[in-house]
Amino acid sequence: MKKNIVLFVLFVLPIVAYLFFASGVNSFTTLPVITPKIKDFGDWKSLDGKKVSLDKKITVLGFSGDDILANRGNYFNLNEKIYKRYYGFEDLQFVVLCPTGTEVEAQKVLDALKPFTDVSGWKFVFASPDEIKAFYKQLNLKGKLDDTLGTSNVYIIDKERNLRGRKDKKDYKEGYDTFHPSELSNEMLDDFKIILYEYRAALKKNHNATKQL
Repeated sequence: MKKNIVLFVLFVLPIVAYLFFASGVNSFTTLPVITPKIKDFGDWKSLDGKKVSLDKKITVLGFSGDDILANRGNYFNLNEKIYKRYYGFEDLQFVVLCPTGTEVEAQKVLDALKPFTDVSGWKFVFASPDEIKAFYKQLNLKGKLDDTLGTSNVYIIDKERNLRGRKDKKDYKEGYDTFHPSELSNEMLDDFKIILYEYRAALKKNHNATKQL
């Protein structure tokens, strides 16, 4: 009898525990919609002069404000904890909305990231202060932009332009603070995996799975 118990503890219990945690929340939960159908960007250009759209892309969206260089550490955190894991997906983009006139500073941040990773998924997009304020307002978030029109938070937007997050009162989360690497490694990574799982499941169901996701 004791031998059977020992065998159970050594071999069976670890397998059961693994299956329990492997089939956790990320596999069976969808990430709630915080703000549905947000507007797409205006006719704004990125550093390479091309227009960037939110349509048909999973977007991690940030707002740099005027102090891009002062907050460059936040982009390094996001790059290390999230971007480098997933930048190869064609349907994914990391977009930073910046005030017009900060192009030189944004380019410096991008150049500083290049030695560490392929930066093709990073998009710095430029708009006037009024356009940034109007765009942020329609997101209907509890958080606010600071005086420079920036925030350390980034937001997850799905392919249908829905801003996603956690709506539970005890665990409400509309954005993820790039100043804190632990928040990116835990809450954001967990929620990001849910988004990717949703699309992978949809592709598999429709029998058109691709390497994009």
